[in-house]
Amino acid sequence: MTTPYDIVSRALKDIGALEAGESPSADAAQDGLDLLNDMCAQWSNENFMVFYKSEIIFQTVQNTVQYTLGAGGSVGATFTGSIAGTTLTIPSNGVITGGVNIGMTLTGSGVTAGTTIVAFNTGAGGNVNEAGTYTVNLPQTVASTTITAYYERPLSIDSAFVRVATQQGGSNIAGGYLDYPVAILDLQSYESLGIKQLNGPWAKMVYYQPSESLGTLYVFPNPSSGELHLFTNTIFREFNSLYGNITLPQGYNMALRWCLAERMMPMYGKASPTQISMINAFAAQAKATIKRTNMQPPQVARYPDVLMMGAVKDAGFIMDGGFR
Repeated sequence: MTTPYDIVSRALKDIGALEAGESPSADAAQDGLDLLNDMCAQWSNENFMVFYKSEIIFQTVQNTVQYTLGAGGSVGATFTGSIAGTTLTIPSNGVITGGVNIGMTLTGSGVTAGTTIVAFNTGAGGNVNEAGTYTVNLPQTVASTTITAYYERPLSIDSAFVRVATQQGGSNIAGGYLDYPVAILDLQSYESLGIKQLNGPWAKMVYYQPSESLGTLYVFPNPSSGELHLFTNTIFREFNSLYGNITLPQGYNMALRWCLAERMMPMYGKASPTQISMINAFAAQAKATIKRTNMQPPQVARYPDVLMMGAVKDAGFIMDGGFR
């Protein structure tokens, strides 16, 4: 496994600040870790560098049109779980409210402050197939207990849908629920809504204001029911230790190494023109490769456009396939 210490050491050797076999001093290693975390924070703002979409799940509350996202906010999840070392285990039907996701901050009896979920193992996240194991950032031992988890504050909301229970003739259809797309509004569009407290069956639009520590989500219309599912770019986690394992997809370790070396060159001033050119090229190539992998293909057709053939685009298509 690769650690931040390995990445920092290799980057220092790449720019000529260390010889082969040498180790960085404690100060140099800490400077490298700080710069590595700053760089990862910057990557969180580059859409194609982000490899995973987080799903924020919560039940809307009647007559509540404003929610806060982030550690300590009004939106979160509650589940039963235990922790052994860095492995969080959630049993079958362990999720009580919300859903499990990477980046969540955990609180509960015996849970170490600052504990976050950093990776999936056998657990798939969400609130359907959530049973299984997850990796947390801090080793500890916690007996089975009720855990409250808060989603990370997203930089923006990319897309969303609302899930609502449905019945026809007293019997559930389509597994008991239907999903409807939710529009993501910008500030001007939200401001143009005349009656922001207008009542409605479920949220059809949302506006998100990221702010600093907690993001604020506004929903419209004022929903009487519905479970919101918000999709956001996952924020790269901060490495708390030089010796913790880096758990990122293939290719990221190389990108971390060369991009960190590129940023370290001004600090040490040791790179020759040849090294500068080589490091810049390797860093650019590493990022470009990742972005090609993460880039989404262009959408050429949507499900309703292909199958509904001019039908009224509402939940009725579940009964007739969308053809009239």
